[in-house]
Amino acid sequence: MLDFTKEYIENLRRVIELKDDAAALALLKALYPADVAELYQDLELEEAIYLYLLLDGEKAGDVLMELDEEDRKKLLDELPNELIAKQFVDNMETDDAVDLMREMDEDRQEEILSHIEDVEQAGDIVDLLKYDEDSAAGLMGTEMIVVNENWGMPKCMEEMRKQAEEMDEIYYVYVVDNEDRLRGVLPLKKMITNPSVSKIRHVMKKDPISVRESDSIEEVGQIIEKYDLVALPVVDSIGRLVGRITIDDVMDEIREQHEREYQLASGISQDVESSDNVIAQTSARLPWLLIGMFGGLGNTFILGGFEGNLASNPSMALFIPLIGGTGGNAGIQSSAIIVQGLANNSLKTDQAMKQLGKESIVALINASIISLVVFAFNYFFLGDDVIIASVSLSLFAVVMFASLFGTLVPLTLEKFNIDPALATGPFITITNDIIGMVIYMLISSALSA
Repeated sequence: MLDFTKEYIENLRRVIELKDDAAALALLKALYPADVAELYQDLELEEAIYLYLLLDGEKAGDVLMELDEEDRKKLLDELPNELIAKQFVDNMETDDAVDLMREMDEDRQEEILSHIEDVEQAGDIVDLLKYDEDSAAGLMGTEMIVVNENWGMPKCMEEMRKQAEEMDEIYYVYVVDNEDRLRGVLPLKKMITNPSVSKIRHVMKKDPISVRESDSIEEVGQIIEKYDLVALPVVDSIGRLVGRITIDDVMDEIREQHEREYQLASGISQDVESSDNVIAQTSARLPWLLIGMFGGLGNTFILGGFEGNLASNPSMALFIPLIGGTGGNAGIQSSAIIVQGLANNSLKTDQAMKQLGKESIVALINASIISLVVFAFNYFFLGDDVIIASVSLSLFAVVMFASLFGTLVPLTLEKFNIDPALATGPFITITNDIIGMVIYMLISSALSA
């Protein structure tokens, strides 16, 4: 990643002010699209528009897709639909074009599509917009090299040259039958070493790995990672080849998903960026803060109900943070392991009982060690038998409960198609804090009686 100097930015802004197209292009020539997009943060909107419209269509489209969604929206809001169609969409691959179009309302989509000169591309975009954006089909593009299994190598090479003229990158050569059903992949080595073979089907690699249109993005990512693929073909319900997904698209989606899960686990209810305005950030962060506040008030009422015990033995209050913190940590550890297993497909929901048994053993070991350590500390430094027993027993019970609760909650959420990442955040912490406090007060009261 480039680190633009202050002198570079000042020089670029001066060139923009002078409307020196040649000088501006010279400054951008050696930059990758991601680097050009990074300049957006150092320029005024009008300056960025001037630069982007100087770029050739292909690079302009790549730069546009490298921008953050909010920055891209600000830029597009200032441009006429016809210019967006001809400068950007016309020069994009279909998957990128569809991603861009999804960010606009239907009226603007229709107007932009009407200005696209390539009718076939416009038709592909319309078809792709119909798919669920969280499915394999919603992520795929239609640019790919496709040959027929009945062709000979000479015809295959000729057709590949024609198709390659319209493509930026060639990942695989897909082989279909007369009904467009995916039959295989043609390795480039075979094309070189078997130039006179009679039929493609004799040298193709049969039964290639593929995904269905309705498969989830998570499944696509797992397959690409498992088999070390750079692209993955997409087929319909009867096996016809309809598109391909490239690894860069999958990585972008997975990164965005991980960002959402991280924010959810941190108690942020909406997808926000550091550059978002105060209202957006407040509305995303306030809900869980309010829930945490009510959880704290709940603890206050619980402690109020045992005010007599605390008054007769004030030392009990010293261990309240220990009980709450240890329970919260144990619950988050358990839920994080389950969420990770569900995310990478190493854990299935039908393995719930097996995982619960394993977690019970781990929780038993952890709870025993923690409670023994605290027992020893209190025995040598405190000397109060009631405190020694109540804190040790409470810690044991709290760690056991929190660990099992942290295991069950994400498994239950996954079963009901709710994002299990919710279970790694404030929900687990607040619940364990309240339950832990109830356990501590009840055990302490029982032993003090």
